[in-house]
Amino acid sequence: MEINSIYSWLLEGDVAIQFQAHRDLAGAVLPKLQRRIKSEGWGRAFLEKRNPDGGWGQDYYQPKWISTHYTLLDLKNLQIEPGVPEIRQTIELVLQTEKGPDGGILPIGATRRSDVCVNGMFLNFACYFGAAESGLRSIVDFLLAQRVADGGFNCQSNRQGCVHSSLHSTISVLEGILEYQLNGYTYRLPELIAAAATSQEFVLMHRLFKSDKTGAVIDPKMTRLSWPSRWRYDILRALDYFQKAKLPYDPRMDDALQLLCAKRKTDGRWPLQAKHPGAVHFDMEKPGQPSRWNTLRALRVLKVYG
Repeated sequence: MEINSIYSWLLEGDVAIQFQAHRDLAGAVLPKLQRRIKSEGWGRAFLEKRNPDGGWGQDYYQPKWISTHYTLLDLKNLQIEPGVPEIRQTIELVLQTEKGPDGGILPIGATRRSDVCVNGMFLNFACYFGAAESGLRSIVDFLLAQRVADGGFNCQSNRQGCVHSSLHSTISVLEGILEYQLNGYTYRLPELIAAAATSQEFVLMHRLFKSDKTGAVIDPKMTRLSWPSRWRYDILRALDYFQKAKLPYDPRMDDALQLLCAKRKTDGRWPLQAKHPGAVHFDMEKPGQPSRWNTLRALRVLKVYG
């Protein structure tokens, strides 16, 4: 399949795919097309699942993939308009009701300690949707306090303790810091940028999916192309973050880039290789089938790193 045919195939998909294909592959930003995401297709379907109390699912984090948390993350990933009033209302409600003594979102258990991954993801979509900086400051404080000595982050840092960062936690915080920076927030920004630099180095030190000591694959699941990623790390999620962050090419990306190219089918498209189990509002794509999401993300990675 020629590149023009693949582009045409992407434009036959959901309006969210159309908008991002035009923007990221052709360089055409189409506000009218973005505005349609809230009233058509996947975007409308997510918004229609919103409860009268302003959330989704049973509570902020349950059941996982249909909860308020992951639905907001899905809506951000669709690139629905940032100013949708219902979404901003929900985020403000979360900031008022879900903060713990440590300043983070969603304190857990008797110790009331917040989760690093959850707060990285929250920072990601809250910044995209324009949350007030005053409400985000304690989250920034919490995340910066959880940096691990090796430069990244690990959700066990404030629970059982840790000596090594987690790729899962680190990518979630990196995405949150990037949205914070891109959307003009300034509170402790130099410290966040420094944390992002050491976290990027942590990912690159592992060649995105390998042990820095043995070179062995850390977890085969990290090499499988899933979507939505949820809290889980994989090579395409990391590469897509790097291109969005405008990180210069680094030879330590090569193993992941070669693996990504090897996963491309003869028709030029990438499949959906895995789906994280759990209740969903609806399936955007089916495992084993050609994936517009993965094809779009892979093409924007290769546009930058070639």
